[in-house]
Amino acid sequence: MTAHRLGIDEARRIAVRAALLEGATAAERPTALVPMIEQLAMLRVELTTTVCPAADHVAWSRLGDAYRPEQTEKALADGELFERAWMLRPMQNLGLYLAEMRGWGSTIAPGGWFDQNAGFARRILNQIEEEGPLTSREIPDDATVPWPSSGWNNERNVVKMLESLHARGELAVIGRVGKLRIWELASRVFPDVPEVPAAEAERIRSEQILRACGVMRDSRSVSRLELDGLTPVGEPATIDGVAGKWVVDAAALERERSGSDFSPRVAILSPFDRLMTDPMRVARLFEFDYMLEMFKPVEQRIWGQFTLPILCGERLIGKIDGRSDRDAGHFLLHRIHEDAPFDRATRVAVDAELEAFAAWMDLGVVRG
Repeated sequence: MTAHRLGIDEARRIAVRAALLEGATAAERPTALVPMIEQLAMLRVELTTTVCPAADHVAWSRLGDAYRPEQTEKALADGELFERAWMLRPMQNLGLYLAEMRGWGSTIAPGGWFDQNAGFARRILNQIEEEGPLTSREIPDDATVPWPSSGWNNERNVVKMLESLHARGELAVIGRVGKLRIWELASRVFPDVPEVPAAEAERIRSEQILRACGVMRDSRSVSRLELDGLTPVGEPATIDGVAGKWVVDAAALERERSGSDFSPRVAILSPFDRLMTDPMRVARLFEFDYMLEMFKPVEQRIWGQFTLPILCGERLIGKIDGRSDRDAGHFLLHRIHEDAPFDRATRVAVDAELEAFAAWMDLGVVRG
């Protein structure tokens, strides 16, 4: 197949449209949470509150003030969504993950740890069956063999076993108390749906990810965080002035070239936004130098602890360095990093979006 030749602005618009980040006049702008997640293929669960939990930030950036965090909590509790690998997905896609759950092997845990603690696993399942949904703090640690980690997971036996049972599809997350997950038997949560064979499920999931990204590097047809292994999807493409081979979602390309007007907007993104999938794609396609620096020592940070990428139309143009102080009711704006100097209209639009985001969080912007 001959590779499609894309202009760089054209490729960027395809990516922005696929990520549902067009402006208010876009014909396909989502209006409800679950359809939004269906298009994005997932909603990342990242509970860091330096600014705002990732799922809430991503949802607000698409749905606006109509979105409230309670909607995500309710959708999970009502069985419209399920959580896997720290990502929320539509329950209608559960069948695409059952083969992966069933194939989860005990060899994934170091030293056969899961098999060595089979009795521990059974006791946890029995306790939840008898008592109902529980958090990790309500489950006694009576592991036969401690988790063999030398790091921060050392001897976190209950949490690691719960996560193992989750990976196997025996437990489901139905909510949270603070940052603690609430665990329930998957048999009492998941609907009875047919299992999609592994190879077919991987292909469908790969197509969903490409549809959510629009255009991706050919060497990374899917995101490893979301799906182990690479399944060829999409149609080959090259991008003017951008190194490497790419793949494009055919429907997204047709929509871009159909003559429909692109609706630009300014958006302040979460570091875990769908548009930020694959740092190399971000660097090459958007020519955007970015790294989340929350785990770097303060003296080594360039932009700040938890900077937020700024989207303007089809370009990523800068980063916001700030944090939420909920006790004081403030969003503390330390600095706006402009990759290239903003013109007045851009600066006004960025300020307005930041004020709107802070107001949605019930915070006022304090600069300093």
